[in-house]
Amino acid sequence: MARIGESELSRYRSLDVSDVLPRLAEHVKADPTFVPIKDHATARWHVTAQGREYELLSLGPKFYDTRQRRGGGGAVDLAMHLLGVDFRGAVERLRMVL
Repeated sequence: MARIGESELSRYRSLDVSDVLPRLAEHVKADPTFVPIKDHATARWHVTAQGREYELLSLGPKFYDTRQRRGGGGAVDLAMHLLGVDFRGAVERLRMVL
């Protein structure tokens, strides 16, 4: 794997979850009935990736898995979470799909 530069990493950290999800998962559907409590820009997503189902909340580059009760920020964290890969694997996948 080629070395990851700071500018590439910064780009991955800033990407909106809504832009990255469709490129990582087999199925992605926004929940139109979701009413956010804290921030009106929060969205809820129903996602299938690697045969597993997730319910994610997102706000910009941040996400929270409501079922596993853990979250993260940025495309690398999201790829690691959904695909079950390490940092290197997440970067390789992002390079293929973005």
